[in-house]
Amino acid sequence: MAATNQNQISFNSLARLFRGNSDVVAAAAFIAMVVIIIIPISPWMLDILLTLNIAFALVVLLVTLFSSDTRELNIFPSVLLTATLFRLALNISSTRLILSEANAGAVIQAFGQFVVAGNYVVGMVVFVIITVVQFVVITNGAGRVAEVAARFTLDALPGKQMSIDADFNAGLIDEETARNKRKEMQKEADFYGSMDGASKFVRGDAIAGIVIVLINILGGLGIGALQLGMSVEEAASVFTILTVGDGLVAQIPALLISTSAGMLVTRSTAEASFGEEMSAQLVAFPKVIMLASVLLFSLGLVPGLPPLPFFLLAAAGGVLSYVLFRDKKQVEVDERAVAESEAAEIQAEPEDFRSLLRVELLEIEIGYNLVELTDESRGGNLLERITAARKRAVNELGIIIQPIRMRDNLQLGPFEYRFKLKGNEIARGQVRPGLFLALNPEGELPEDLDGIETQEPTFNLPAVWISEELKPGAEAMGCTVVDASTVLITHLSEMIKSHAHELLDRQAVKEMLESLKETNQAVVEEVTSDIMSIGEIQKVLQNLLREKVPLHDMVTILEELADQGRATRDIDTLTEAVRQALRRTITAQHVSGDGRMQVITIDPKLEKKIAESVQTTKQGSFPVMDPTVTQNLVDGIGRVVDNLTQKGLSANILTSPSVRLPLKRLLERFHLPPAVLSINEVLPEVKVEAVGVIKENED
Repeated sequence: MAATNQNQISFNSLARLFRGNSDVVAAAAFIAMVVIIIIPISPWMLDILLTLNIAFALVVLLVTLFSSDTRELNIFPSVLLTATLFRLALNISSTRLILSEANAGAVIQAFGQFVVAGNYVVGMVVFVIITVVQFVVITNGAGRVAEVAARFTLDALPGKQMSIDADFNAGLIDEETARNKRKEMQKEADFYGSMDGASKFVRGDAIAGIVIVLINILGGLGIGALQLGMSVEEAASVFTILTVGDGLVAQIPALLISTSAGMLVTRSTAEASFGEEMSAQLVAFPKVIMLASVLLFSLGLVPGLPPLPFFLLAAAGGVLSYVLFRDKKQVEVDERAVAESEAAEIQAEPEDFRSLLRVELLEIEIGYNLVELTDESRGGNLLERITAARKRAVNELGIIIQPIRMRDNLQLGPFEYRFKLKGNEIARGQVRPGLFLALNPEGELPEDLDGIETQEPTFNLPAVWISEELKPGAEAMGCTVVDASTVLITHLSEMIKSHAHELLDRQAVKEMLESLKETNQAVVEEVTSDIMSIGEIQKVLQNLLREKVPLHDMVTILEELADQGRATRDIDTLTEAVRQALRRTITAQHVSGDGRMQVITIDPKLEKKIAESVQTTKQGSFPVMDPTVTQNLVDGIGRVVDNLTQKGLSANILTSPSVRLPLKRLLERFHLPPAVLSINEVLPEVKVEAVGVIKENED
């Protein structure tokens, strides 16, 4: 047992050594071939090498039969050259032994005795037939097929290249896929070109085999009769047997190798192994086999022809065709049964369309080229980053985002995606996997940056998709460079912030209250049982989220609602009261690092006019002023904001509490960005710096 384990360890060590040093082993094998040509070897060593040559040829033939793609054996031309060199080296060694010792080992002797069988003419004829079949039939045919395939492959190369470029320009494939297709196309062209030249090795080998046989016979007769003292008849007997055996031992592996070459080049469009394709295609027509059986049976009835072989083959063909007909009918019956079963199941299903009424709160649809971003096996991490974006929304907004559904949509462009909120599209964009988006948030892009020009989908900034090789150069030019997943996640995060108030449904509010109830049961029960419904609380929280006020401090929010909810049920009034209670949170959002807050103020006269024009409706409070006054107000705010932006500053509008909400709703209609704060929402210790004033007659 210990010896067996030791042998197993030694074998494993040898195998690991061979795999780890395959290049060294290959070089040593070629050197050994050259050594065989120069240095004489013993007959027993020649027997081993001849057997190895036959085994190698069998392995090559079987590999070609089992392969389904010629590109799997692109090393075959080199294998062909190696086998030819090995065979010629063995021929030289065997010739040396035959002419010098009249003994070339047991393998050659056995082949010669078996084929010649006492008749030299028969042995020579068999050898000539094998050589002619190899040289004239197989080698010429394989060479011609390889030549034509190489010519057509090279002629089609420009068209295939243009097709790949067209698919890439149309966005059907990415840059990496196009590069891989070009490599595969070049490998195919190189393979057929190499096979066209390698077929000449086989032809030359066949010619060399004929010459070597003639040399061995003539030289053997001369050496046997003149040097070894044999009679002519004895010399002819000895050297003819050895020569024919040597020729057969050499030509049989050569025939196998040339057959492998022919098999490989004639199966350039194969999709499966040779056996699978032959069994699937030749027996696919039972009628043909039946007709062949009838024809064989008819030939067996012809007088003068032996009936037994024809009748046997006719019977075998008839049985085979019967079995094939039966199997084909059974397959049709099974397919019909499956189809009827599926139809019955569909018909038996209850008409429950409730699942069709369900609308996802938030979902992402992607084009088919973006699916790889979700495939972890290909390095995609989009699903993991979506989870991180939901977690970030909890930290920034204080709400829990429900799982986001992702699915592919073939109606979108290959690189396109879109976000849907409650079944309706809210945004879309494009990203290119494998490339990087270069943009400059503070200026224009460098003109010498090569890539695909585009628009950054989140902020609509000019950008360029570049390859990974250009990334360091773009960063050196001052550009921000991000990958495709980051672009999509950034866009998603901004959409979540912008539509957070729509993502907060009543179910989410209920879950937030139940979670808070574990630590603050009193305030939750006070608000929900006596003062407000979940729907009213939801509307207040949505108003806060609409102006990007986070909901982390739910205890303060609920306590303020409990205090103010007994006096009023007006949602706007309650929202303003909660905002004032959250003044520490709001101030922290808008104060700068040095503790200052830069604001834009409203002229008291204009502010008074806005306050007097406020009208309350079911949708809330809105200022209703003269259109000219409204337009001047909006234009004045726009000019001040633009001036501050050019100076690299940002500021919010500071008003009295009674004007804040109506003014904010007015600015939302014109899509003006500044946040509107009331004086009561700013902590007293914060230093407020007015950087602009809006007047009624602002020019």
